[in-house]
Amino acid sequence: LIERKHMTERIRNRTVSFQHPFRLSAVDSDLPAGTYSVETVEEQIDSLTVVAFRRVSTTMTVPNGVGSRQVITVSPEELETALERDARLGA
Repeated sequence: LIERKHMTERIRNRTVSFQHPFRLSAVDSDLPAGTYSVETVEEQIDSLTVVAFRRVSTTMTVPNGVGSRQVITVSPEELETALERDARLGA
């Protein structure tokens, strides 16, 4: 008998705002100040005792020319560092 387990995913959406232009390694140039959509996909880890999830991917939608957008994969740590840097510039 083969038992198949179904992976449970959850998707978290949030917006982040930058008051100043910023840079992420996934993009070759500075990104403009503004509000950006960030999506994190996590999958449930099999466990008998607790419900736990691990991050599968984090993406951010960024402007790409006039009226178009692109979705890039970002490091959550790099994104948080950029947000902290932006907050310090505004202080």
